[in-house]
Amino acid sequence: MLRYEEYKDSGVEWLGKIPAQWEVKRLKFVTSIFRGKFTHRPRNDDRLYGGEYPFFQTGDVAKAGKYLSKYKQTLNDKGLRVSTLIPKGTVVITIAANIGDVSILETNACFPDSVVGFKPKDNIYRDYLFYGLGSMKEQFVGSTIKNTQMNLNVDRIGSNFITCPSIKKQTAIAAFLDHKTAQIDQAVEIKKQKVAQLKEHKQILIQNAVTRGLNPDAPMRDSGVDWIGEIPTHWHIVANRTLFKERVEPGQDELPLLSVSIHSGVSTGELHEDENIRGRVKIEDKTKYNLVKPDDIVFNMMRAWQGAIGAVKVKGMVSPAYIIAIPKGSIKSKYFEYQYRCPIFIQQMDRFSKGITDFRKRLYWHEFKQLVTLLPPTEEQTAIVTHIETESAKIDKAIDLQEQQIDKLEEYKTTLINSAVTGKIKVPMPGKTAKE
Repeated sequence: MLRYEEYKDSGVEWLGKIPAQWEVKRLKFVTSIFRGKFTHRPRNDDRLYGGEYPFFQTGDVAKAGKYLSKYKQTLNDKGLRVSTLIPKGTVVITIAANIGDVSILETNACFPDSVVGFKPKDNIYRDYLFYGLGSMKEQFVGSTIKNTQMNLNVDRIGSNFITCPSIKKQTAIAAFLDHKTAQIDQAVEIKKQKVAQLKEHKQILIQNAVTRGLNPDAPMRDSGVDWIGEIPTHWHIVANRTLFKERVEPGQDELPLLSVSIHSGVSTGELHEDENIRGRVKIEDKTKYNLVKPDDIVFNMMRAWQGAIGAVKVKGMVSPAYIIAIPKGSIKSKYFEYQYRCPIFIQQMDRFSKGITDFRKRLYWHEFKQLVTLLPPTEEQTAIVTHIETESAKIDKAIDLQEQQIDKLEEYKTTLINSAVTGKIKVPMPGKTAKE
């Protein structure tokens, strides 16, 4: 894309050079700044608002996209008095967790103090401000105070600079970015749908393999279990107590502390302290952990109903909140991992879990050993695992390719917005070509 004919030094390090006719101004001079805030204590203060005003959470901004209008809660629902009512037309940004999520507010509303709003004045166009603020994430991070969470200093952010071309130019840039980002978003959505289809295909492939085998011509019979349906005639249905026994054996100092994920099963190593948010509360006495060995089946009793189960690959230790099932005979543990992580078997674990709410559900050994499991011959278990791993690798490669392309599109979108609002690329005025 073309550049503007003449540039000048902006005087702002991160902006660098900008088009000669453009200006830079501090945010506090081109916007009115509002800080979300709430309190549960009613006060006699005219600035406090209550009642049926929409109340948005920080996450609502991230999900909204460009415009924020739909809400699930009001102040009455929250039982709050709110000290700041942010007016319609304000561009709001998040200042905790994912700093820099940005959206345009389409209704008067209230927010927690993790959101700041910028109401544009006459010398800045609202939609241009939306893109301008969206390109300033690094500057927002630089304006934060690190307490227990990242928190924004409103006075400091008001001193940040934004580029200010003419209103006509701002309008043209916003229209250009609306058009281009919509095209990119559409391309991203198509690829996300493709990723979802590939993941669904992978799940169907695994479930068919572990419940029906690999021979499409094999004679079938009714399993006698409604949610399983037909199975190969020579397969068996058994209770887990016939396949596994429980192990409770103390851990050892030199072994890694393993975890069980609902996404990837049992880890093969210990998370680094910086990655493990629970690292600070590790039990120093390693004998309080339980020993696991390769081919054990391990599940998190508190999250088994979500699929937190898998086969162990390396010798290690696990939390006392995990149940360890060791094979009684010669079976392929990886086959049973694939089986237990299928939705229909996860639902079985959910039904057998004890607890009045999802948060309190537990699957104990006594319930696990009563679950029904499909048992093909050992050689078929091995063949099924090989088939799943071979075909899954192909699907995973296709998923990875799509996700790389999504990342590149998102990166291009960010670069395009940053380049347009800082004048690094020339956006034509309506009715003119880029060369003009």
